[in-house]
Amino acid sequence: MDATRDRPTSAGPINVGGNERIASLLLGGLLTLDGLRRRSVRGAFEALIGGALLERGATGHCRVYDAAGVSTAAHAGAPESTAAKRMMLVQHSCTINSDPETLYRVWRDFSGLPRFMDHLVSVTEDEEGRSHWVARAPAGRTVEWHAEVTHDEPGRRIAWRSVEGSEVAHAGSVRFEPAPAGRGTEVHVSLEYTPPGGVLGARLARFLKEEPEHQIQEDLRHFKQWMEAGEVPTTEGQPSGRAAIRATPNH
Repeated sequence: MDATRDRPTSAGPINVGGNERIASLLLGGLLTLDGLRRRSVRGAFEALIGGALLERGATGHCRVYDAAGVSTAAHAGAPESTAAKRMMLVQHSCTINSDPETLYRVWRDFSGLPRFMDHLVSVTEDEEGRSHWVARAPAGRTVEWHAEVTHDEPGRRIAWRSVEGSEVAHAGSVRFEPAPAGRGTEVHVSLEYTPPGGVLGARLARFLKEEPEHQIQEDLRHFKQWMEAGEVPTTEGQPSGRAAIRATPNH
């Protein structure tokens, strides 16, 4: 897009940056198609949101931004506002009735994480120590990225970050600390990330309950079930809603 993108349109002044406009068009199209396919009240709502996003991307005008006096559009050749690229921080912790060494060993086997992390499709590691991650995203999409381990202290801490050029920019860590009075292990997860699609992507993910904060909370809950009970209840593939049981982990 050129400098004319900051000129007012019939819909109003352009206040959405170029990257957000592209994300709006992509997500809007996906939501509209998914909503029409569902043929339900939720589907109709998704289609309405999708239509609004398509308009947002096409016109470059956001009524919410307008009311709040916010703009992520570039002006006079300046780079887009960092509001669209703002890093977000998510932190969660839980106590698991197992020792730090065992929990570390299970988590460090990245290829096994999809067993209890529902949002992950697959994780593979190459000979250079990098890992390739495929995860589910809002509106039935998937996102992929490569990551490298930046800190690896057996039984205590793992830290990682995405490599340059990844579709999802993030860095995170997980710590395993003995709980007081020998009551298992406190697991602390911290994740800093830039949402795909900027502010818009974060809001859409929040609406669909697929933002990292919700995912990490669920991941830790499933990890606790996996390590303590040897199974993770799930209703996947159960029309009656009765919980199925995933395979017992091999510690």
